[in-house]
Amino acid sequence: MSENEPVLPWLVIRQDDNGNRYRVGRYATRLEAERVADRLDESLETPDKATDKAPDKRGRRQLYIVERVRVAP
Repeated sequence: MSENEPVLPWLVIRQDDNGNRYRVGRYATRLEAERVADRLDESLETPDKATDKAPDKRGRRQLYIVERVRVAP
């Protein structure tokens, strides 16, 4: 990463019930990433009470996770 690039250490990741993970976006603050994850969760159908994960259009469950990128020293 160069000195002129913005630091975006917070990731929003979508994980489905098969364990597949996809990076949705990178954000400067945890709060910003959590807001995006919350909006994505709200855009889904009502979650299954047993798993607390909402099904996508194909019936699979998915979860939005916020994680911090580990930067090497």
